[in-house]
Amino acid sequence: MKTKLAALCGISLALVSTSRLAAQDDAAALKERVAELEKRLSEIEGEKASEKKLEKLRTDNVANAKKRAAEDKGEYKPEELSEIESLYQVANKNWRSDEAKTSLKKLLDKYDKSNRTGCATLYMGQMSEGKERIEYLTRAVEKFSDCYYLNGCQVGGYGRFVLALTLWESGEKDKAKALLGELKSKYKNAIDHKGRPMAEIAEAAEKELAAQK
Repeated sequence: MKTKLAALCGISLALVSTSRLAAQDDAAALKERVAELEKRLSEIEGEKASEKKLEKLRTDNVANAKKRAAEDKGEYKPEELSEIESLYQVANKNWRSDEAKTSLKKLLDKYDKSNRTGCATLYMGQMSEGKERIEYLTRAVEKFSDCYYLNGCQVGGYGRFVLALTLWESGEKDKAKALLGELKSKYKNAIDHKGRPMAEIAEAAEKELAAQK
């Protein structure tokens, strides 16, 4: 009788012990799942905050673009503004064509203070090669940094990025580094055509160029 009772007690204790272990395992698993969920929620909140920041950056730059474009109304007559837009759109619709280059050159020669001319100068740099490319890009950043494409992309920011890569490829690495540095300081709030922060693009470019040494 005592043997059976002892056996039963042993089984009971084993069941209790197993039950406690199972409960502990369940509690640990639950704790882990909660921790994972909290981490994911934190990541989502961070992503939303980042998206809001980017959206504000785009909105601010588009507003700046509209403001800069509106300044031309005080510089040119309505018929001149119409011709400026017409010359610009020829290139905008026929990117890299001979017709585009002819139209942009006329725009640069005739209206050298308009917002569209700044964008056209950068376009000409991107369409050109060698020394001519560097000359147009340099002119864009030196004379038209305050100009904007209407999507919010600033000539001063994006132009420095394109010029930096061009100078790096031509062997002028110190000048290229200096331009990327300006991007991260003076133009840290500028964006590219896709709305991405130029400061982040500059950092990525610096890392990639450094790896090419």
